[in-house]
Order: sequence, then structure tokens, then C-alpha cells
Amino acid sequence: MMKAKAEQSLCFSGYASLFSLTDLSGDIIERGAFTKSLRRGAAVPMLWQHQADNPIGIWTKIAEDQRGLYVEGQLTQGVARADEAWQLISEGALDGLSIGFRAIRSKKSASTGKRHILEAELWEISLVTFPMLPQARVHPVQSKNHDDMSSAQIIRHAAASLKAQTSF
Repeated sequence: MMKAKAEQSLCFSGYASLFSLTDLSGDIIERGAFTKSLRRGAAVPMLWQHQADNPIGIWTKIAEDQRGLYVEGQLTQGVARADEAWQLISEGALDGLSIGFRAIRSKKSASTGKRHILEAELWEISLVTFPMLPQARVHPVQSKNHDDMSSAQIIRHAAASLKAQTSF
């Protein structure tokens, strides 16, 4: 039964946060900020647009790497919002990720006024239209029981994501 469920999953990956970049509110997540939170091993909900009453799937992997907070997730097929999200992701109309967190330790830069998040408790990760950190993006990796993206769509999506990640 688990295998059948996995075969119907709508899978994607991406970065929910990138280290050392300033988000639209002036926060900068520093490398290692989520280490303690992730060690606790608590489930991190996958939400639609930060709406607590709209879970749409599960995170199968959440890990810090050199770039940021890398995630892999599965949308739950049959959940209307999840099915809609997959269609939007597949078409390139939705590709934002955003984190809900509580800052445990931070410091404010006297010269820039920006808040550097040194430690954070990760509450949730959402698929969103407008991420607070514009470079936090998702990429579809697998589509079971759906038409695969064309090579041209994949190339356009990858080019747009790369451009977004390298712009300042």
C-alpha cells in the first residue's frame, strides 16, 4: 500500500531559504540557523500560502547544506489544493517557497539595520506565490500519473530559477 501511495505522489525539491541573502523584510538567515531545530526531528508541516488549515503534503527531506535550507516534498494527490498546486508548479505559474519560523537568536547590524538570524525554530514551509526571499524556489522532479513536462518547459523553468537565484 505504501508503494502505491508513493507512485501517486507529486514530488518536487528546492530551497526554502538561502543563507546570507537579505529577504524583503530585511532579515538574513545565517548558515546553521536551523541546525538545532532540525535535530529535534519534529515534523514540519507543508502548507499552502502559510495557511495552517491548508496542509497539502509532506516534506520527505529537510536539510541544511552550503547554500541554504534544501527541501524535498510530496504533494498529496486527491487533496484539491495539492492537485491545484501541482498543476501550477508544472506550468511554471507557482514556484515560491517560504518559511514560517521563530527567531531564537539574532543580531541587528548597526551599519545596515538588517537582522541576522543566527538560530531559528522552523515551524512550517509553504508553497507560496510571493516568497519573502525571492530566490527561494521549487522545482518539479517527478510527476506520476500526470504528463511529464516537456524538455522546453524544464529548460525555461531552470533558466528562470537560475536567473532568480543569481540576481541581487
